[in-house]
Amino acid sequence: MTAAQEATEPDPPLQEDRLDYTPTARSVTLCRRRAARLVTDWGHSHLAGETALLVSELATNALLHGCMRGRLFRVHLILTAAVLRIEVSDPRGERLPGLREAGADDCYGRGLLIVARLADRWGVEPRTVGKTVFAELTVGRPAR
Repeated sequence: MTAAQEATEPDPPLQEDRLDYTPTARSVTLCRRRAARLVTDWGHSHLAGETALLVSELATNALLHGCMRGRLFRVHLILTAAVLRIEVSDPRGERLPGLREAGADDCYGRGLLIVARLADRWGVEPRTVGKTVFAELTVGRPAR
């Protein structure tokens, strides 16, 4: 394998978890707690708090802007040697998230700003049906 091939091929997953949730507020709590517990069990307790917050923000966005009645949203965690990737997928591919400036009196609108601040990398990927919003944390870095 050449150095160029190594640079373009992703690290193989060391741990992985995927679970579908009903589009309810209770599900955000459940997926946040599950993610923090799994990351701790996987030996990265220093990332548990950030992981919980990122999952919470992405799942809340999926619930508010991406879910449809009778359709689930999915939380997928992938741990490699270098990165913890958090993915939240929902069925509304036409509703893409974007950073925006929330007013001082706005109750909503800061979620992706939090994601952008905490994550080392984040973005949106289209799916055949819906979209996936992801955030990545570098495994070796100290908690912020």
